[in-house]
Amino acid sequence: MSKSILIAEDETVLRQSLAELLTDEGYEVHQAGDGKEAYDLILKRPVDLVLSDIRMPQMDGIELLAKLQQAAPQTPVIIVTAYGTVESAVAAMRSGAHDYLLKPVNFEDVLLKVERAIEFGDLARTRQVITEQLASQSTFHNLVGEAQNMAKLFETVKKLATVKTSVLIVGESGTGKELFARAVHYNGITRDKPFVAVNCGAIPDSLIESELFGYRRGAFTGAIRDKKGYFEAAHHGTLFLDEISTLPLSVQSSLLRALEQRVVVPVGDTQPRPVDVRIVAASNQDLKKMVDAGEFREDLLYRLDVVKLELPPLRQRKEDIPALVHHFLQKYTKEMNKRVLGVTNDAMRAMLAHEWRGNIRELENVIERAVIFAEDRHIETEDMPFAIPGLVHDDSESLKEAMRQFERHHILYSLRRHEYDKAETARHLDIGVSSLYRKLDELDIPKNMQEQDPAEVPA
Repeated sequence: MSKSILIAEDETVLRQSLAELLTDEGYEVHQAGDGKEAYDLILKRPVDLVLSDIRMPQMDGIELLAKLQQAAPQTPVIIVTAYGTVESAVAAMRSGAHDYLLKPVNFEDVLLKVERAIEFGDLARTRQVITEQLASQSTFHNLVGEAQNMAKLFETVKKLATVKTSVLIVGESGTGKELFARAVHYNGITRDKPFVAVNCGAIPDSLIESELFGYRRGAFTGAIRDKKGYFEAAHHGTLFLDEISTLPLSVQSSLLRALEQRVVVPVGDTQPRPVDVRIVAASNQDLKKMVDAGEFREDLLYRLDVVKLELPPLRQRKEDIPALVHHFLQKYTKEMNKRVLGVTNDAMRAMLAHEWRGNIRELENVIERAVIFAEDRHIETEDMPFAIPGLVHDDSESLKEAMRQFERHHILYSLRRHEYDKAETARHLDIGVSSLYRKLDELDIPKNMQEQDPAEVPA
């Protein structure tokens, strides 16, 4: 599909000449004799690029640019101006114009700048789509949990939405620290800014400082060009430092200076560069114990630990296991395009009784594996790599409550899937309609679910 270009120019000869040139190059060209006409056209039919003169009747190019910044921010604008008003073109670029052309225009220059501007627009739109996809994947819908300790964490994340305060996330491996870091970023004022994740433990000590702060050409052997570090890459956004306990003490000093002074100095450089970055750090180690042992700077810990999120291990929130199982079942049956009928009671009991040393990550791996082999049937105890069939016997109150929550969640899911048709839901659950109504009473499920806000009904 050809790219579309709008030419806003009150000089008829120039406008038609540009239109003919760009049409011959395969572009779809639209024309407007002034800024207001151009703006009205764009509201009706978006384009990939705007070529606009600065001086036009009714609405000039600067006013048109300002309106496009609001109505079509991803559409690049090239300003066309006379040689004597080049200062106006420079001012327009500072206000958001992509480039400018000088009159009398050079057609080769026009084609080159048009091609570059359209490539820029494509990249901007792609970046926007990726950002929106990441944001949709990092909302509270993916932070599954109904346990009381999880509810408090969700409230804290919501309160972080309007600030860029440093956050420290602590918890065992596999508890979802990066998922929470993304939720902090994408549910707040930084959602359309960069999110840069760095695993500090995966970078050699000799390279970590240059990776974080960047380096200048010739700073060391192999530095053949200047390179920005993770701090500058995350400018105006969030830098997630996972496994921060692995940072060498020397790098901890540089990190503290960067946080306090809001500047970084690339390796091999002497000039500080300002950075505006919110730090979210994560650790599966006790940083206070590391401070006592002289392995972590106390002043850095205070700087990072402005707001702390302590993620509980899965064994302390077993009532969330049924909801997590449903979440991962939906995820992997969709990804693999497989049909799994559900989870047997014995398999759920096995998962509720398991210790889950690998926490949520281990549970997700178990469900992913089970989906591969349980097509067109229920996931059974035999699909659990840790379970021995027939040996799961746990009659504790916590287990009974967890099973009750699983049954409630399963019925709610079936109701929603069948648009709250009780007969269809009962048929799917292989029970009678009267039995379904009895279950609704036992599990405190309102019989008029379709009248509720859909957001209140678990997926």
